[in-house]
Amino acid sequence: MPSYQAPIRDMRFVMDEMLDYPAHYARLPSGDDASPDVVSAILEEGARFARDVLLPINQSGDEEGCLLEGGEVKAPNGFKEAYQQYVEGGWPSLAADPAHGGQGLPPSLAMLLSEMICATNLAWGMYPGLSHGAADALRHHGTDEQKATYLTKLVEGVWTGTMCLTEPHCGTDLGLIKTRAVPADGDAYAITGTKIFISAGEHNLAENIVHLVLAKLPGAPEGSKGISLFVVPKFLPDAQGNVGERNGVTCGSLEHKMGIHGNATCVMNFDDATGYLVGPPNKGLACMFTMMNAARLGVGIQGLGLIEASFQNSLSYARDRLQMRGLSGKQAPEKPADPIIVHPDVRRMLLTQKAFAEGGRMLVLYTAQMLDLVEHGEPGEERDHAETLLGLLTPIVKAFLTEVGFESTNEGVQIYGGHGFIKEWGMEQLVRDARITRLYEGTTGIQALDLLGRKVLMSQGESLKVFTKEIHKFCKAEADNPALKEFVGPLAKLNAEWGELTMGVGMKAMQDREEVGAASVDYLMYSGYVTLAYLFARAAKQASISLEGDDKAFYVAKLNTARFYYQRLLPRTKAHAQMIQAGAASLMAISSEDFGLGFEI
Repeated sequence: MPSYQAPIRDMRFVMDEMLDYPAHYARLPSGDDASPDVVSAILEEGARFARDVLLPINQSGDEEGCLLEGGEVKAPNGFKEAYQQYVEGGWPSLAADPAHGGQGLPPSLAMLLSEMICATNLAWGMYPGLSHGAADALRHHGTDEQKATYLTKLVEGVWTGTMCLTEPHCGTDLGLIKTRAVPADGDAYAITGTKIFISAGEHNLAENIVHLVLAKLPGAPEGSKGISLFVVPKFLPDAQGNVGERNGVTCGSLEHKMGIHGNATCVMNFDDATGYLVGPPNKGLACMFTMMNAARLGVGIQGLGLIEASFQNSLSYARDRLQMRGLSGKQAPEKPADPIIVHPDVRRMLLTQKAFAEGGRMLVLYTAQMLDLVEHGEPGEERDHAETLLGLLTPIVKAFLTEVGFESTNEGVQIYGGHGFIKEWGMEQLVRDARITRLYEGTTGIQALDLLGRKVLMSQGESLKVFTKEIHKFCKAEADNPALKEFVGPLAKLNAEWGELTMGVGMKAMQDREEVGAASVDYLMYSGYVTLAYLFARAAKQASISLEGDDKAFYVAKLNTARFYYQRLLPRTKAHAQMIQAGAASLMAISSEDFGLGFEI
């Protein structure tokens, strides 16, 4: 069975030394509750829960999967008991509003817990994970009655939530949905339709499941402008707000998937199910975006958790596995062969995992500060600045971390060699689980269009300038710092090139809109690599300051990881820049009919 130890030392480095979270929390109205003692307790207890409760049921949950009988889904053995411990520990309410039974702590603390959960049992973590997004959507857009009925139960964790968007004939293009909502008694609606790929759509972990469902009202405008949002519970609440009669919501089947077997991915049928409108009519997509944005950050954290899990186990194996001798001679002469960690190519793969884990953690915690300010900060320039950065970084967190997450888990299999392909070691499960993260909550291509088309070009580049100005100020301030010369010079050049590439795509797009789609994925990956380069430069600055302290080995390793990132991973930006500049011509030259020349379809 794979092992896991929460990387608390690295978390504390990013929080306390690099990003100054104590000062950050002190500026928040709710920050007093996020004292150093509270943060330490959350990290330690979260690590224990992930390691001792979730990890032991990860492989067994993958092998056992979910069981559908008579419309009811049974999660793998141990999942329900783990969920009960999760609820009893107060974890669901960590960052929720005290007005609805929450603890009122900053969202960043919940994101740290989320990394640990994703690293130890991604499939289990999806059951409570979606509930946070459902609660956010109701908190922002629900009526007072809806909040009183559903929000406290979701915050407590005794009920869970889902988001029901996709249908058999449409995925991302939600304007094509066919689910209908017909006015019924009072303020109720009768919801009819089928939704697919609904994570945690049916299960036995909680007493009720609150579905947030996209549907169309009679006479609604065509396309996405005619979508409304409805809350549709599995069991209708009674007069006291407790579970009442069964609603017209059933699980028609379970999807047979490549990975995340422990999570019930359901086909959900709504047959005149009673639902209630959330937000204004025909504005459902805007309301659902509250939930979708939270989910996108959550999926990025899934990528980070899987990188860390793969890295830790790859490192342990590489230290123990004996194969051949080092190219420069025997490294362990007392043994029949040297451990594979002495070989440069194994080190390349390990350092790739390590760099993406540490860089990804910096990205998540940097973005989490923006989320804290947006959710808890006082209105004003600082919060507006944070909201702009949060919008810019969210598609990067989601897509970049899941792309390099899949790469990193594949490297884990490679490090294990043939044993990585064998189920008992657990490395192939990480690959299978990682694959879905590049797809759900918007594919990498969709996130890339959001970043380049919506966030950057539609703002005339202003959202990007907010971030590139920050990087420019850092480079200018550290230009004469000899300890950072190897980082600041390349970063400054890439930061300038980022703006030039953006302007180039924008100019081409004025003549041909296809240029945006042609450049978008490479643009997102380029953006991700430059963003991590900025964060590694900041980490290197802090590490260089702390070299003479008690934990010198940690800081030396941090600097060496930063050097590896700059020398071996950051050069990928050159290829992405070249492909961005190549434009759309070669992509669009072949007609749809000519793609299959040479064979019959």
